[in-house]
Amino acid sequence: MASITKIGFWGYPHPDIIKKTKEDYPNAEWIDLDIDFYYPKTNILPESYCKIIRNIIDNAMFLKPDLILAPIGKDKCDSGWFASKILADMGFNVIQTIFEDLEPKRELKICTSNLPLYDKITRITGNIIDAVDQNLPQIPAEFGFWGVPPNDLEILKLFPDTTHVYGWTRCVEAGTPADLDLEMYVDENVPTVFYAQAFCAKSQLAKYLADKYNGLYVDIDDYASNSISAKIEAFLRLS
Repeated sequence: MASITKIGFWGYPHPDIIKKTKEDYPNAEWIDLDIDFYYPKTNILPESYCKIIRNIIDNAMFLKPDLILAPIGKDKCDSGWFASKILADMGFNVIQTIFEDLEPKRELKICTSNLPLYDKITRITGNIIDAVDQNLPQIPAEFGFWGVPPNDLEILKLFPDTTHVYGWTRCVEAGTPADLDLEMYVDENVPTVFYAQAFCAKSQLAKYLADKYNGLYVDIDDYASNSISAKIEAFLRLS
């Protein structure tokens, strides 16, 4: 068996493949390639492109994982599919995964908890590889955050702890990352910020839902500008 010490992944690889990979390589380090670790940028992708996908490519080139689990279906996006092909073409060991199951759904315990929003979202994504049963106090929603985990996680600290999580991140906790109906669900009377990563196809959903529910639509390329942060703070304060 080949020596596998570093495993990269993005999105939500199929749980069965995660389980088998962990059994095959129990001592390997798992690295979420979606995250901006501030490694040197490559020029492989256009500058005007989804920052999360650019993170994936840049991280892979710098960290050189021995194996990459690469979601390519409706649970991720076409850009994830393209990234998997590029990395495989460059010689990386890539396993493509598709996780489009809509059932069974797990009970939501983190999205609706009293944790700070930053902790909610990082705990949800952390549970993809190392699942830990959560038993957290539940609270009514006063605000909502809809979207994927942002490249700029610091913007999550602008929100009060009474913020519920919606969108793709909610689908991840439910264990159904390709569930478009759940992704489009929000509590319509809860003031919600609809976030999209710039150049991401999900901006189509974010803008539509923000208009439908009188929320705030924001898209951020890299890191939030002062004006974007001020816009979010004003929306939360005035809602």
